[in-house]
Amino acid sequence: MRRKLWVASETCYCMSMFKERLQVLIDVKQRERLEREAAARGISVGALVRNAIDLAYPPSRVRRSSAAAAILAAESMEVAEVDDLRRELEEVRSRRG
Repeated sequence: MRRKLWVASETCYCMSMFKERLQVLIDVKQRERLEREAAARGISVGALVRNAIDLAYPPSRVRRSSAAAAILAAESMEVAEVDDLRRELEEVRSRRG
């Protein structure tokens, strides 16, 4: 029987990659939820947790790419002329003293 590999973002997990062990205490209901979800996906609980970590805390490269995509997808907006912006900036700076 072939085992499914779970790929999170662009990361492929292989046992030889792991060097750190983390022990986390959870309650029975949390453990049961993890086991049900892992079984539904055909992966281990450990792989499910690693995937959740990658999704919640992506590497900075992924975070930057997502931010850039959001900026590029934003609707355009009206912006004042450059001279007006400079004048406004000078006013703000002069108030700071």
